[in-house]
Amino acid sequence: MDKYIEIIKQRLNPYRFTHSVCVAECAVKLAEIYGADVKKAYVAGVLHDIMKNTPDEEQLDYLKDLDVSLNKTELSNPKLYHAISGAHYIKNELKIDDKEIFDAIRFHTTGRAKMSLLEKVIYVADFVSDDRSYNGIDEIRAAAYRSLEEAMMIGLEFSIQEITQKKQTLHPDSVDAYNELILEANYE
Repeated sequence: MDKYIEIIKQRLNPYRFTHSVCVAECAVKLAEIYGADVKKAYVAGVLHDIMKNTPDEEQLDYLKDLDVSLNKTELSNPKLYHAISGAHYIKNELKIDDKEIFDAIRFHTTGRAKMSLLEKVIYVADFVSDDRSYNGIDEIRAAAYRSLEEAMMIGLEFSIQEITQKKQTLHPDSVDAYNELILEANYE
């Protein structure tokens, strides 16, 4: 595990490094509570932002070299690049050939319908890690320890509001995740 700390220490600025360590620690706590694989939660948490400080053009070139194409929504929002390029980086450069970890990193920003338990853990840990301090953090942090789905709903609502206020495109995966959670909540 220490090798991943060394890798991200070299790839990320101090703020993003601290955030990644905090997400890994939070992911482990959530994994223990909800029954996800703790080791995978740690690895996905510590590596989830591995490409975050890589310039946008480098990320796009990297993905192009791998024949990974982005849709219009992804291309229109550079904040989404790092999740996609990061998942491919851990698979191709770090040789982590684990679909659960790949998907947890790939969808930690947008969410999606039919998320695995590990994906939910990483999505929520990214929102509520100890380094986070934003308006509403106490509500989502408390929710995270009651229900991953409740925390995801609050997180998705927060993200969707922020994105629409900025007049940016909403990723269809986020809409699908939100709709799925609403439908499940209304029919339980």
